[in-house]
Amino acid sequence: MFSWMKRIFLFGIVNILIIVTISMVLNLLGVQPYMTAYGIDYGQLALFCLVWGSGGALISLALSRIMAKMMMGVRVIDPQTGDPVLRDLVMTVHKLARGANLPAMPEVGIYESPEVNAFATGPSKSRSLVAVSSGLLQRMNKGEVEGVLGHEIAHVANGDMVTMTLIQGIVNAFVMFFARILAFVLANAMRSSDDERSGPSPMVMYLATMVFEILFSLLGMMVVAYFSRWREFRADQGGAGLAGREKMIGALEALRRGTQQIDESHPSLATLKISGRPGGLMALLASHPPLEVRIERLRKMM
Repeated sequence: MFSWMKRIFLFGIVNILIIVTISMVLNLLGVQPYMTAYGIDYGQLALFCLVWGSGGALISLALSRIMAKMMMGVRVIDPQTGDPVLRDLVMTVHKLARGANLPAMPEVGIYESPEVNAFATGPSKSRSLVAVSSGLLQRMNKGEVEGVLGHEIAHVANGDMVTMTLIQGIVNAFVMFFARILAFVLANAMRSSDDERSGPSPMVMYLATMVFEILFSLLGMMVVAYFSRWREFRADQGGAGLAGREKMIGALEALRRGTQQIDESHPSLATLKISGRPGGLMALLASHPPLEVRIERLRKMM
């Protein structure tokens, strides 16, 4: 229980720091309130949305390794550890990283969880973290583990963390921008003809903005999920090139065979994980393609 309270506290502190940092940036840029006596100042609104929409995503990326260690309980492995299993894990990651020509060796970590999973995170190719669950080491053989690690190193080599952050930031900015414009239009349309107030109702503006942000966010999630699925296919191909196609296929087949126990308590890290559940009716919002589709694509590789 104490561990969960600590993680919630740390998450809250990180969010407060992000809000304070963005507010300082807005002040330094001289961004003023975008509502004027004449309506919306579109230039100020665009700058406001760009800073808020992308700023939070970029700060989260910068803190991604720290957040992963705190929230997932990741323990960084000493390359000189006396545990032969963990030492072999670090050596495999470093071998794959050299094969991918990474400028620096990633940190390698492990976290306690029965799920069979792994993720890669970090603000750059030079400051990355590759972490695996204890369940993965217990339930996969050496070749399958190497396939998983090849996939994660491919994510780092492809710069996927940065790409997804930029896409998410741009989507956030568009969601905020159009939600506020439509909320302003709706609030003005709902004003009575004898209303002598100088502007639309703040309450109507607030509620309409929230509704439009939810609707546009759903559309934005589809865009982000599409790119996420695309990057998974690309990481599968990269993993096959680094670890070998059969090892990559073996890793995905092991994931498909195993009973997945996905930890839903860390949704912010879910898109970093190698495994993903079938989309079904939520296929457009799925961050990962079905494992069967991924395996089939690899089998068709020349």
